[in-house]
Amino acid sequence: MSGTTRRGVLKTALVFACCGMSHARLALAQSRPGDPLPVKQIADGVFAFAGIPAMMNDQNDGEICNVGFIIGDEAVAVIDSGGSVVEGKALIGAIRARTDRPIRYLINTHMHPDHIFGNAAFDSTGAIIVGHRNLPRALESRGAYYLQSYRDAMGDDLMADIRIVPPTKLISDEEELDLGNRKLTLKAWMPAHTDNDLSVFDHKTDTFFTGDLCFIGHLPTMDGSLLGWIAQLDILNGIKAKSAVPGHGPIPSPWPQALEAERRYFDVLAGDMRKAIADGVPMSDAVKSAAQRERANWKLFDEYNQRNATAAFAELEWE
Repeated sequence: MSGTTRRGVLKTALVFACCGMSHARLALAQSRPGDPLPVKQIADGVFAFAGIPAMMNDQNDGEICNVGFIIGDEAVAVIDSGGSVVEGKALIGAIRARTDRPIRYLINTHMHPDHIFGNAAFDSTGAIIVGHRNLPRALESRGAYYLQSYRDAMGDDLMADIRIVPPTKLISDEEELDLGNRKLTLKAWMPAHTDNDLSVFDHKTDTFFTGDLCFIGHLPTMDGSLLGWIAQLDILNGIKAKSAVPGHGPIPSPWPQALEAERRYFDVLAGDMRKAIADGVPMSDAVKSAAQRERANWKLFDEYNQRNATAAFAELEWE
């Protein structure tokens, strides 16, 4: 499958550059599927993979968000399964390359396909899928649409094994999971990026998996509440983490500095939309000009900003 070779291209191109590998051997290496996901150890027992800032498609196997795992003395917890079963299996391969301890939990930080389309890869692991209390309802509402709407971009082959697999353990507020001398705090947030955002804090290393409550580089996308997200930024800012794994962006990232860019974007977007509403500008015109001075600061700005502005206008109109 073409997307599977992205990892192979990165690895083998480096070998080719350093070691003078022949073009024939390079092509052969690139054609081998099933490589473990090239995760990075970012703290003691904490591993993560940085997705690329792009739209999901058959060339990247849906590998656009950050995923990771944490190893305790007794078990492993995985944070998000990725954008395809291919990526989910590669993530399992990365885990098995580092430990044979059971994968006890697969934590879904929210409902979006780039974070949950790999869930079916974990069927054979026996992992308990964990999510926000609102996640089952969200997947029931959106799941069929996701499976259909991503088929053109991802292709029939890549989509064939993808299923919507809901969580069986739900988090309503805060709850601790113990991996064996390693405690994780899971927190269910009020509507922000979505209405089912869940974060993970590893107490052993003070590493914070934010899910898509934090974007760096990739324009934040709103599918929940702009006002709710802004209101919770100070709470997020107060979390005493040494470093963070944002939903999209560099791993690890400094905390709470990682929030600064999206806070600025939200302030600009909200300010522009409030002014447009006060001036009586129609929504169809307002969304085209909103936050344009932020355009150079973000990847995928053109793909998502008007959607954000439309959602913001609808919400702020009723302040």
